[in-house]
Amino acid sequence: MLLIIGSAQPVLADNGTDTALLRDAVSAENIISHLQELQAIADANDGNRAAGTSGHVASAEYIEGQLQAAGYETERQYFTYPKFVVDLAVLAQTAPTQTTYTYADEYRDMTSSAEGDVTAPVTAVDVNLAGDRASTSGCEASDFEGFPAGNIALIQRGTCDFALKAANAAAAGASAVIIFNQGNVNLADDRFGVVNGTLGEAGSTIPVVGTSFAIGEELAATEGLEMRVALDTHEELVETFNVLADTAGRADRTVLVGAHLDSVAEGPGINDNGSGSAAILETAIQIAELGIEPTNRIRFAFWSGEEDGLIGSDYYVSQLSARDIKNHAVNLNFDMVASPNPVRFVYDGDGGAFGAEGPNGSDTVEDVFLDYFASQGLATAPTEFDGRSDYFGFIENGIPAGGLFTGAEGIKSEEEADIFGGTAGRPYDPCYHAACDTISNIDPVVLEEMADAIAHTTLTFAMTTSAVKGTAQGGGKAANDFAFKGNHSLR
Repeated sequence: MLLIIGSAQPVLADNGTDTALLRDAVSAENIISHLQELQAIADANDGNRAAGTSGHVASAEYIEGQLQAAGYETERQYFTYPKFVVDLAVLAQTAPTQTTYTYADEYRDMTSSAEGDVTAPVTAVDVNLAGDRASTSGCEASDFEGFPAGNIALIQRGTCDFALKAANAAAAGASAVIIFNQGNVNLADDRFGVVNGTLGEAGSTIPVVGTSFAIGEELAATEGLEMRVALDTHEELVETFNVLADTAGRADRTVLVGAHLDSVAEGPGINDNGSGSAAILETAIQIAELGIEPTNRIRFAFWSGEEDGLIGSDYYVSQLSARDIKNHAVNLNFDMVASPNPVRFVYDGDGGAFGAEGPNGSDTVEDVFLDYFASQGLATAPTEFDGRSDYFGFIENGIPAGGLFTGAEGIKSEEEADIFGGTAGRPYDPCYHAACDTISNIDPVVLEEMADAIAHTTLTFAMTTSAVKGTAQGGGKAANDFAFKGNHSLR
């Protein structure tokens, strides 16, 4: 892990802006009061704030009310999209014993899977249960040589897209597919728990589900295994909206500060992503309260539809003209900034840690964050632009981006625990996408630290008279091979 701590000279975009007053004003105490309101909204609306629900509408109304009280004019940007909905899901052993698995806890549908109801013998395909468990299971047609037509394919996660594994299985005559997790250490995401995957636009012609490594390992070792895989699904149209609010300032150097406001349906989403939304809300309020007049326009954006595939932020970018894109100097993205077992992650804008760099200027964004944390004597670690949050649409269109993250389902390493505290071998957020992501699921200390960094970086880019590299051309490098888009794994 690359640890970053120490002192640094101000980067190009930082003209020595004094952000102390704003940082002092943006407090974790005030942010937590916003989070308590979001918790109360979820409690009153079936326990969640998902896009297209009354919980999301009430959350947006709260955000709008707070911004309007501070003097902002707010705008709703409406959009619709189809959502994959599961009506019936079954995963069960029918032989040699009878065992029924629990949806969500022990298995999940693969989004965009075909429907079907199949009971058949199970055949494992090129799985690797030993050593580092490196796996290319199902990635090549040759893996299915001799596969009994009509059987259910048991495939291990690894290397290639789930859609390719499913397509190869279908071509070999499989009647359904069970993809189990890889079972190796991967700090980017959980490789042991239930696979929460998608088949993307490719979809499938047979039903496909994902399960955990432990269940997959057990199934692979079971003689005479026969199983039932059943999925009944439909698409429903979600109608929702983003909330936008602008400061004064140069519109040709807009600083887009964004966070998604929607939660998953499983819970209230207080860390994911009430924390980011509340932090940028409080930043906006305090900029107004302090009478700060930014040189460059700040646009605060509260996205909807993130949990269904970054829909709201993608829609926003899709509505921008070529000139509008040039007029966006930078995107600052804040998605989960109060995880209870946290690391202070900064997006790897220059690709120095992971090789996947953002558009020209993203290195400058990263440096502003790193310089700030160094000035406070706080260690950081890099996190990859992996396509899992709302910066995706911006970097795909050449807009420099960066942001902060305190961790989701990934597992904290021993080294990270030594540096940042907390518990090694446990997820950064054990309640990620779960009902327990409540007001009790946040770390107020790291929230204060991240909120100060959000305030500092927002004001730094708002007050700079220097262009962020690359924006003069309105283009940049964005050719990354993303493994994710939203909360569902593609591979």
